[in-house]
Amino acid sequence: MKKVEAVFRHEKVNEVRDALDAIGIKGMTFSEVKGCGHQKGYTETYRGAKVTIHLRPKIKLETVVDDSLVEKAVATIEEVARTGEIGDGKIFVSPIEQARRIRTGEAGPEIL
Repeated sequence: MKKVEAVFRHEKVNEVRDALDAIGIKGMTFSEVKGCGHQKGYTETYRGAKVTIHLRPKIKLETVVDDSLVEKAVATIEEVARTGEIGDGKIFVSPIEQARRIRTGEAGPEIL
């Protein structure tokens, strides 16, 4: 099992969710996060003063998938979340040693 984490633009959340659902990935967690990277910040005027905003709002997706679905999941997220502009986001893949369903105590890839 692998954990796939992706940070991407807000406007892509529904498209990414629907695309992952279509390839058989059902369990996903989405969080609103802020961060900085190559996109840097931006300047806006607030009450007449210029303010630089360094942290950009993004969506963070977390899901655990069977090893056989990792490449498909990563390719799907990459394809759907891409706009071609700076700030499209990042995808990270990490190994998962154990997974358990709290309600039943079941363990392993079967709970996905």
